[in-house]
Amino acid sequence: MIELQELSCVADISRYQARINGAQTALVFEGRETTYNELDQRASRIANGLIAAQCSPGTRIGYLGKNSDAYFEVLSGAVKANVVIAGVNWRLAAPELDYILNNAETEILFVGVEFYELIAQMRPSLTRVRQIIAIDGGHSEWLDFAQWRDTQSDTDPLLPIAMDDDVVQMYTSGTTGHPKGVQLTNSNYLDLLDQAANGGWGDWENGESTIIAMPIFHVSGANAGVIGLAQGLKNIIIRDVDPVVILDVLEQYRVRYAFFVPAVILFLNSIPGVKDRDFSNLETILYGASPISQDVLATAQAIFKCEFCQVYGLTETGGGGTVLLHEDHDPARGKLLSCGKPAQTSRIRILGSDGKDAAANEVGEILYRSGSLMKGYWKNDAATAKAIVDGWFYTGDAGYLDEDGFLYIHDRIKDMILSGGENVYPAEVENALFSHPDIGDVAVIGVPDEKWGEAVKAVVVLKPGATAGEEDIIMFSKDKIASYKTPKSVDFVDALPRNPTGKLLKRELRAPYWKNKERQIN
Repeated sequence: MIELQELSCVADISRYQARINGAQTALVFEGRETTYNELDQRASRIANGLIAAQCSPGTRIGYLGKNSDAYFEVLSGAVKANVVIAGVNWRLAAPELDYILNNAETEILFVGVEFYELIAQMRPSLTRVRQIIAIDGGHSEWLDFAQWRDTQSDTDPLLPIAMDDDVVQMYTSGTTGHPKGVQLTNSNYLDLLDQAANGGWGDWENGESTIIAMPIFHVSGANAGVIGLAQGLKNIIIRDVDPVVILDVLEQYRVRYAFFVPAVILFLNSIPGVKDRDFSNLETILYGASPISQDVLATAQAIFKCEFCQVYGLTETGGGGTVLLHEDHDPARGKLLSCGKPAQTSRIRILGSDGKDAAANEVGEILYRSGSLMKGYWKNDAATAKAIVDGWFYTGDAGYLDEDGFLYIHDRIKDMILSGGENVYPAEVENALFSHPDIGDVAVIGVPDEKWGEAVKAVVVLKPGATAGEEDIIMFSKDKIASYKTPKSVDFVDALPRNPTGKLLKRELRAPYWKNKERQIN
């Protein structure tokens, strides 16, 4: 367990661990090991390289790459230079990437080998980017990451850093078509570390192994690494979410702590021979980012024979929120459909339709307050003011608190779809589909899906005489938005349901698919 009083900012994590656990392994990636001493030295080198590149405090740097040890080196160096790292979702389509990199005003861009060609094609439109660094080397024009890093001084710059200074900027899907940059600060992360260390789910023993399997552009993947480093763990990083590789790592490295989204747990349950594996050192599996079915959970409990703990939160809440502890997973307690209780630094309110706090078991909008709550949306004061009112974050989720203070998610006030842990806003998909020449009207909804939780469905009204089919519409969308956002199915109707003022009645569209479901999210 880390001594939180030793930290005044995120940059102190590598300093602290180098001092007390310097010879221990911090990162393992595809056979390459990095000690805490080496991580701290490399963080200083990267910080000095960024400073030499005229990155003043608050400068945004981008990271477009799959999971690797390089990300956590760059993050550790960025915080020492007091610059802000924006991890970019590499699953996005080129127009989406272009928007994010320009919106973030990215000046230095770190790029993984899988995306060299894509960024080379996009280069003319990335007008703010002054320098591109090739994470995996081997590029004829861009700086080689390892060479660039190792030519810098390893003297710690020891810059003054404020608690309110940004650490990372993560992008969430936008309700109106454009994603928003969530600003998470040093204060947010120290609060999250407090939640982990003192909340009954993250008081971990240094030197033990954990796995970083979720994508680092997500709050879950980045947080798993930050918490693991703060706790002095051996962090085993895998490049892609590959269930077979995950099982191999759990067994080979005798992993003790892990975080997975429910869709990954479902895949792990299904791998042939999984019941014959040795998971005897596995103590805790954390899960979150979407609800889990009781069947998937029960199967996983029987296979892995460890404690399970659920964390509910959003990117805007720094990933923190509520916790369903291991003991609350006892079916006899009757709390398995809940998300648990607020973390010890958090508060939850349920706001009724009358604008007052709802009574126990009464559904309303979930409001959240904590030290892990974001500073705001990057250069979007209007969206920030709408989301955070008097210190309370309006989550857009509908739910209720029972008489024991456990939170239950009932529905979404926003139209957001949650598919495999990824947020999809229908407006993004609808904007892409409306440019199809055969589409006269379209609505996008989420429908239940056993594998992904929810799947994206488009309900389409064709123009008179148009003949576009389901496959044509799906393929058309793939050139404009990320594959996980594209419709997985298309229904054709003569007209969409609208009220007298023309407002689309999506609840009517959703109703047949969610009939007889206990809650209106999956």
